[in-house]
Amino acid sequence: MNILAFTDIHGDALSIERVFKHERNADLVLLLGDITSFGKREAAEKIIAVIDQHNVQTLGVQGNCDYDGVAEYMRERNMCLHGRCILWNGIAFLGVGYSLPCPGRTPGEISDHLIAKFLASAAGELSPGFPTILVTHEPPFDTSADFAFTDEHVGSRAIRSFIEQRRPLACFCGHIHEGAGIDRIGDTLVINPGPLRRGGYGWARIEAGSIEADIRSL
Repeated sequence: MNILAFTDIHGDALSIERVFKHERNADLVLLLGDITSFGKREAAEKIIAVIDQHNVQTLGVQGNCDYDGVAEYMRERNMCLHGRCILWNGIAFLGVGYSLPCPGRTPGEISDHLIAKFLASAAGELSPGFPTILVTHEPPFDTSADFAFTDEHVGSRAIRSFIEQRRPLACFCGHIHEGAGIDRIGDTLVINPGPLRRGGYGWARIEAGSIEADIRSL
């Protein structure tokens, strides 16, 4: 399975088209939030329509810069992972959208307590050890992915705790633009591709229960 991961698209459909000119073997696209720039349903439809042209499966979560209509549209398309688990090609994909409270007001902010509740709901009765990919907008705490320009780790302790307990193959995340990179929590890869709007995107391949990943740029 070949995966493309886009975060912080902020409505930039042109960059998606540019990625697909280079990446012709994708099976799955993961949307890691901030699909729009303070947009609603119609803005999300336009972005996802561009991906649909390439006949790939799409799954994802909303970000803090997406209004509720974004997640609503994704739920209607059965591609929203927020508080949910979707099994696809033998892998459990589950996630949580939104972000922790930001310095400026954005429409999609929740507490770490709620993040923990949504993750618990997503995991549900999933058996421990089942191959899993975690999809979040907020990065886990104390990784390169959550290291902000303030020289502080600003990510979610709830997401980190979930990773430590459930040990997914990977956590794909975004939100912290300057946190682009690949890190690890135990055996779990933590992948923040950086903003697609600035040319960064994630690539991964899952084969025989293992994952390899890279961050690429346009």
